[in-house]
Parts: sequence; C-alpha cells; structure tokens
Amino acid sequence: MRLTHLLFISLGFCTLSCSKLEDLSTGGVSIIAPTETTSISTFGGSLNDSAQSVVATSDGGYAILGFTQSNDGDITDKQDSSFDYWVLKFNAQDTLEWQKTYGGSEDDRGRKIIQTQDGGFAILGTSQSNDGDVSGNNGAQDYWISKLDSQGNISWQKSFGFQGNDSGISLIQTSDLGYLMTGVLDVTASGGQGNTSRSTFRHAGGDYWAVKINETGDLQWSRYFGGNFTDTAEGVAETDDGGFIIAGGSDSEDTDISNNKGTYDFWIVKINANGDLIWEKSFGGNEIDEARAIVKATDGNFVIVGDTRSSDGDVSGNNGAADLWLIKISSEGNLIWEKTLGGTSFDVARDISITRDNSFLLAGSSRSSDGDVSENKGQNDAWALKVNANGDLLWEVSVGGSNIDFAYGVTELNDQSVITVGDTSSNEGDIEENKGFTDLLIFKIN
Repeated sequence: MRLTHLLFISLGFCTLSCSKLEDLSTGGVSIIAPTETTSISTFGGSLNDSAQSVVATSDGGYAILGFTQSNDGDITDKQDSSFDYWVLKFNAQDTLEWQKTYGGSEDDRGRKIIQTQDGGFAILGTSQSNDGDVSGNNGAQDYWISKLDSQGNISWQKSFGFQGNDSGISLIQTSDLGYLMTGVLDVTASGGQGNTSRSTFRHAGGDYWAVKINETGDLQWSRYFGGNFTDTAEGVAETDDGGFIIAGGSDSEDTDISNNKGTYDFWIVKINANGDLIWEKSFGGNEIDEARAIVKATDGNFVIVGDTRSSDGDVSGNNGAADLWLIKISSEGNLIWEKTLGGTSFDVARDISITRDNSFLLAGSSRSSDGDVSENKGQNDAWALKVNANGDLLWEVSVGGSNIDFAYGVTELNDQSVITVGDTSSNEGDIEENKGFTDLLIFKIN
C-alpha cells in the first residue's frame, strides 16, 4: 500500500446555466433548476486520470474512486505510469482530506466505491497485477476488491478470476455485512469454471458473474449467467427477500436468455440469496439497448438506467440517435413505466442514485443541444439530470469544453447538493485547467 501526505485543495468556482423546466409533478410552471453557481474542478497529472464512482459519506463529505496513469501533478504516491486505482476523500466543505493510489505494476482500474457500515470503504475494479498491493491474481484480468478503513488504509484485499479477462464492475454491501460483486466472467478462458454448487454450462464469450463474499472477503458462492454472445452485468441491488437483481446488457438469445428483443437488450436477472436464478427478463426494441445502473426505489420497485437506439418494442419514443432510457420494474420483473430523455444526437447514462425526496439523479454524457438538453459545448459533454419518482425531468446540466467530457457517477450529499464525477480532455469552456491527456472531473450542483 502506498500512502501520501494529506492534501488540502478547494474546488474552484465557475458559473453555469442550468435549464429551467416545467414542474411536471404539479402541472404548473416554475423554476426548479438548481442554483446557477456550480463548482467545477479537475485533478490529475500529465497522463490519463478518470473518476468512475462517487459515494456520499456519513460525515457530509464524499469519496471518489477512479484510476490514474499519472505519477506527477496531484498524484504524489506513485512512481510508474501503469494504471492504478485512485481514491480521493473530500469533506463537506469540498476540501480534499486525503488521496491514495492502490495497485501493482500492471493495469489496475477502479470502478465502484461504497462506504461500508463500519465507516470505511470497499473498492472494486479490474486488476492485472500480482505485486504491490495486489496478490492472488489468477491470470490476465481479475476482479480486485480492497477493504479500506476510514483513512484509506487497506484492511484486506482479494482477487477473483480465472485465466481470462474477468472485469469487476459493481459492488454492494449486503444485509449480512458481506459483499456482492458483479461484472463479466470470461467463460471461454475459464473453461466453464466460475460456478459453485451449480452444474456447469459451457457458455461462450463473457457472462454476468456474481461473486458473493463474507465480511472478510472469503468466497461464499459465485454464479455466471448468459448465452453464447456478450453479456455484461453493470449494476446490482438487493431485494427485500435477501436476493438480488442484476442489470446489464446482452446480445445473446440462448441458454439463460429466453426473450431477446433485438441485438443488445436491457437484460435483468433475479437471483436468490444463494445465487440461484429465479427469473430473467429482456427489455428493449430492435436496436441497441444497454442497462448501466440500477437502484431500489422507496416503494420496493427498481429503477434502471442506460441508453437506447430503439423506437419500438418496450421503447415508446426516441429523440434521435441514442437516448438515455429509464425504466421502472417491479420486484417480479414487470415493466411499470419507461422514459426516454435526450435530443437529436447521442445521449447516454452511466449511473443512477436516489435522493432524499424520492427522486433520482442520473449521470452520463450528451452530444445534443436540443430536446431535453439545453446546450452542448462540443463533442460529448458531461451530463447530470434529476427526474422525479415518475421519471419526469426536473433539471439537467451539461459541463464541458470542445473535447470529450463524460460523467460516470453521481450522488446527493447531506445538504442536498449534488456531486457528479467523470473525466475531461477539454481545456476551455467550463474546464479552466487540463493537466494532461484526460483529467478527473468533479462538478457540484447546489
């Protein structure tokens, strides 16, 4: 584990224009956008740096996980130019309290951070290393999970995988204080391994892979699900009965997939507490539809977000190219409602979180400057949105410059401000400073 001196860096401020929309919850017209002052900041060095996930912390602050290739600039505890996990912890005043990198000498990229019930953190991603902070690599890429204390010190770490490229994407702490990890298993390279207590199905390519571990990281069970093409699990939520619902994208139409709608679909899988498949459902149209994240609503149903290029089947409308697609399903997998958001270009989502008023925050990117998108600064802009409990748009904000800017994570803080994170390769427009090829991006909406 590599440590760094404490850094104290405050976020810089600039002014953005947030869209003013019709208040769909009341039927009246009012200004319900956030305040027009938004703080924007970049962190990084001379190479590639990105934020992939953000979590609100119990002290009113927030923690960010991503990855860094840099060994200069804001990164002070790293010597080589391989990719490492990168965690940054901010307090409620947006001051950086500590930041640390984790990994070995190969390619290690963090994808998901959660705060654990003991006040520490758990971080998950993909690792190719078998040195430094990482031990137990099983070949090529593995799921790599590390349990941190509240100051970012490693309590334990584990690698899970086989000979191929196995990618850890999503993580939750379960009701028994263990963890469930989901992502992709390279079934072909594993030779059919990856299941415990279940007969082996020799699928091809990559499958959803759910790995359940206990509080100290010991394997309890693992299961894979999918067909003979590409199946990528992007998000997971625990159900009231102790099971789990996994959301992602699939272009398979065999083995575990019974009702493919056309090319890639939102493919939703319900498993029980032991990992046994209970039901599976496909949602979408005849084009590409991929789910990226899932969250449990306060009514016990589930809201799933991703993107769609369809305008048929389960998709009632498309504004052009790709739209952000939001669906709500029951715990039995029945479609309750669906909404598309976007403009005439490519608009996608990568994360969803629930707010204190039972609305939802979304993060992704947009190339549009019409429809539901108020403006575009050039190429992809990082895009943050809030929708109400029925999926109606409340406000949206675009952040970026003339190059590619993307948001991957979003959360609401205790004071109801919103933190969105991602990366940027711009150095103008909303982005006052670019320190390298791609910088970690943070913007705060008050």
